[in-house]
Amino acid sequence: MPRLLCVGLTTLDIAGRTIDRIPAGGGTSLIDGIALSPAGTAGGMALVAARLGVPVAIASAVGDDAAGRFLRSEFAREQVDTTLLAVRVDKRTSTTMLTIRGDGERPNFHALGAATFMDLPPSVTTAARNARFVHWGGVGGVNLDGGPGAALLAAARGAGAVVTCDLISPGPRTMTELERLLPNVDYFMPNGGEALSLTGEHGLAKAAGHFLRMGAGACVFKRGADGASYFAGDGAQRDFPAHAVTPVDTTSCGDSFCAGFVAALDRGHTVDEACRFAMATAALVASDLGTVGKVASFAATWDAMINMPLARHATN
Repeated sequence: MPRLLCVGLTTLDIAGRTIDRIPAGGGTSLIDGIALSPAGTAGGMALVAARLGVPVAIASAVGDDAAGRFLRSEFAREQVDTTLLAVRVDKRTSTTMLTIRGDGERPNFHALGAATFMDLPPSVTTAARNARFVHWGGVGGVNLDGGPGAALLAAARGAGAVVTCDLISPGPRTMTELERLLPNVDYFMPNGGEALSLTGEHGLAKAAGHFLRMGAGACVFKRGADGASYFAGDGAQRDFPAHAVTPVDTTSCGDSFCAGFVAALDRGHTVDEACRFAMATAALVASDLGTVGKVASFAATWDAMINMPLARHATN
């Protein structure tokens, strides 16, 4: 039975590197590589968690098209349970084209699709009640905001699940939805920039205080090359440095961080160890094209956590 349920956005990512300019007219440029991967706040999380050995199920939606068939086959290859992955005949699969520049910037083009309009049938609530961990990546979903998502997290938390929550492209209604969600979220895990932008605060500690007062059990802010910062309701605060790697593709680093964090907690590690393991997972993902990057297994990632050099220490 899956121990982790990932709910929310699933996309097909088509990433190309290195693309510093678009050829004029109908011209062609040779690039280093192109990767196709399941991605998104639910899809990317599920894929990396499965690679790390966590029994995982995904609740989302794809279209009845070639992209959807590809995603289902990739999930199956990584042993992600797709029982709750709906196939919509009336929608295309959500897809993103990413043009990765030499300086690491990632201008992209996104086509909305089935995942944006996913529903929460009773079977998803049942799965959430039976899971050890529930990861919510559905903020902004047309049919998820306004109550359905909050009800699902309340059901999961009431049954004893540990709930994590991440964001994708926060909008003007995000804070209103977080007011509903955060009382049933154990670990709120946006990136630092999103936290500051949403709260209007100056400094991550103040931003964390804002979310903690809204009900979050703890905040884990992802900060890219500056590492990550943890804030708890009891006043505990810790910073974790990133690893010193040469980034190739940072597209799914946030989702992989969440996956590493849950994978470590699932094996009984402390929150500090989970944050360190999450940093190593994100570093390995950044080291190659695609959602899983160079992540091979839990054991290999743990070894990387111990042996990869650290970048400068994170500061707030």
